[in-house]
Formats: sequence, C-alpha cells, structure tokens
Amino acid sequence: MQRRLLVVQLLLIGCLVAALAVPLALAYSSHRTGQLLLARRADATRFAELTDRALREGGPSGLPAEVTRYAELYGTAVEIRDRDGRLIAGTPVGGDRATGRALSGRTTDGLPLLTPFGPASVLVAEPAGRDDQVSGVVVLRVSTAAARRSVAVVWAALAVGAVLALLCSLIAARRLTAWVLRPVGELDRTTREIAEGRLGARIGTVRGPVELRRLEERFNAMAEAISVAVERQRAFVADASHELRTPLTVLSLRLENLEPFLTAEGHPGYQQTLAELDRLEALLEDLLTLARVEADAGLPETLSAGRLLARLTGWQELYTAKGLTLTVHVTDGPPLPAAVARIADIALDNAAKFVPAGGRVEVSLTGRVLRVADDGPGLDETGRRAALGRFWRAPEQRNVTGSGLGLAIAVELARSCGGTLALLANQPSGLVVELRLSQ
Repeated sequence: MQRRLLVVQLLLIGCLVAALAVPLALAYSSHRTGQLLLARRADATRFAELTDRALREGGPSGLPAEVTRYAELYGTAVEIRDRDGRLIAGTPVGGDRATGRALSGRTTDGLPLLTPFGPASVLVAEPAGRDDQVSGVVVLRVSTAAARRSVAVVWAALAVGAVLALLCSLIAARRLTAWVLRPVGELDRTTREIAEGRLGARIGTVRGPVELRRLEERFNAMAEAISVAVERQRAFVADASHELRTPLTVLSLRLENLEPFLTAEGHPGYQQTLAELDRLEALLEDLLTLARVEADAGLPETLSAGRLLARLTGWQELYTAKGLTLTVHVTDGPPLPAAVARIADIALDNAAKFVPAGGRVEVSLTGRVLRVADDGPGLDETGRRAALGRFWRAPEQRNVTGSGLGLAIAVELARSCGGTLALLANQPSGLVVELRLSQ
C-alpha cells in the first residue's frame, strides 16, 4: 500500500512539475527564437536598403565588400540577388524557396522553434525595394549554434530543478506516507497475530493521524472483549468437561453393579447404555483436549524426526490387526513442533476407522510438509470442507465411534504451531490429510 501511495503521489507531483517546467522551457525557446529573428532581420533589412539604393544608382558598387565584412564578422552567409534572380553579391545559400517568397514581396516573419536538437542554421529573407516595387532580395543563412547552446543551458537548468523537486517530493512523500500508514501496519500485524491464535496481541502506541489512532483504540477494545469472551468459553468447556468426568465415572460403576440383577431381555439395552456412556466420556475427553489446545497448554515444544518416526511406527500393530498396510517415510531434518505428532495420531486414528480392510495408508514427512494419505472411500469437496469443523460426521458414518472433534483439534494444533491443515482428494480414491508448517 505504501508503494502504491508513493507512486500515485509521485505521478501527481511529476505531472505538476512537468506542467511548470515544460511551458517554461518552450517559452524560453520561443523567446530566444524571436530574439534571433529580430536581430538578423534587422541586418537583412539594412542590406535590403543598401541593395535597393545600389540597384537604383546603377550598380552594386561597395555592396560586395560590405557583405564580405559582415560574413567574416558574424559567420553568416549572405546572398543578394536582383529581381531577375541574378546573384549580385555574396554567396549562394541554397534558399530558393525563401528567395522566391522574398521576390514576391513577403518577408521572413517566423523561424522554427529553437531547441538543443534543432537545425544548425536557418534562413532569413528580406525583399529590397520601395512600396510594392521589389528590386532585389537579401537572404541570410544564420547559424543557430549560440542560440541553441543558450536554450540547452536553460533546459538543463530546468531539468535539474525538476529532478531536485521530485527528489525532495519523494523524501517528503515517503515520510508522510510512513506517518499515515504506520498505524495501518500495526493494525495489520496485530490482526495477523490474532488470526494465528494469539488473542492477547494488541496494537501498541504509535504515531499517526488522529482518526487512525482512534480506530486503533477501538480495535484494541474490541479485541479485548473478544479475548475475554473466548477465554470464558474455553474455561467453561474445560471446567464443564472436567466436572462431568466424576459423575460419569460414578454412573458407569453403578451401571456395572446393576448387571447381575438384569434379566436376559434387559442385557441388550444395558450394553447400548454402556456404549453411549463410553461415547459421552470420549466426547468430554475431546472437549477438554480441545480447550487445552486452544489455550496452548500441555504439549512439549519440539520433537525430533527420529522420535516422530518411532511414534508413527507404533501404529503398525493396530493396522496389522485391522488388515491395513501402513507405510511410513520420514526424512531427517530440524526439530518439529510437538503438535505434528498429535496431528499425525488423529489422522491415523481416522484412517484406521474409515479405511476398509485391505486398504493402504501412507505417512510421509518431507521438509515441513506432513501427508497422511489413504485409499479409503474419501470425501467429496463439501465433506472435506465440513470435516474440519466441530462435531461434523458424514451421514453414512454415524455408527462409527468418535466425537467429531478429532480434525477440529488437529486444525487448532496446526494453528498453534504456525501451520495450516487441509483435506485433499487422493487418487484414484481416498483422502489426504496435509499439514504445511511455516518455514
């Protein structure tokens, strides 16, 4: 954003500087062109008067000598012809068109605008004669070197001034933009930290516009209110889950004590009740785990690739008993967040539940990417999105044991270690649980 604002400001300032510098440069070129025309047309007019007088008195007399002295003094070639086009003094300058215009009685009233890259010389023509009687013509080939140098110096000065103005504007614009956007940068940093799960992040005191500082204060107040509400919710879930464990344990023991007094007809209902009680205990355990994960509690910070490999291979016995093939590939590397092992456990537990006998499950860790891929029934795109939420279960898998919180816990674990968790489709069938850790 800062770069875009700087570009916009510099474009506007550049247009303003150009709007000032370009007209000034063109105005000076026009002024210098007019000066050159006036000076040389005055000389041409003087030669035209001398030519008319000489032709009326019967001959050029001293005109050639005057032309020679002028050419040597000013470095300007002079061509004088009578009205029949015969050269009577000077040297040809190659200005047939200008000569024709002058013989028709028209004088040179304008020159091309002088620039540093303009022509080396220009023609100035003046008719000789009185009233409408043209007796001859004077044509001067005027060098523009001095005038072009003068224009180049002024243009260079204007260019240097424009560059200096742009540099000063750039410095001022950068400071102004930084001052304006500093609160926005702090807001962006804080929102990113909150999105990553650090709910205690707040915007510090920074300088900036009053309106943005007021926005920061209100954002901090909003973040504090949300943090308090989330912490209360977590505390309630954790406390409720913890407090319910004892009554459930007592209830389970009492139900077991009632078993000898049941009739044969009551045993199926009794077993179903115990199964539901086990599910309730598992749900409470998962809720308590989720609350702890969201509060960043419990797990050690890191583990090595070797320890992760040992933990993953520990699933071999269970998979063999279920008729599944488990393959593990772990490349050695730097220590990993301990949450990686817990996420792998959740993915492997789900695969053991949903992949039919004879299926294959492959776990691979390459760099900072963990993949658990199976060839089971998998999920469609809608199911893959919904499965990362809490308490979601596929309609056709309602009878499979579980609380529907496993992947939700995995998502929170991934977020706690700065990673992202995604469910992808495997080919030709199956599901891939992919964890990508930040570098």
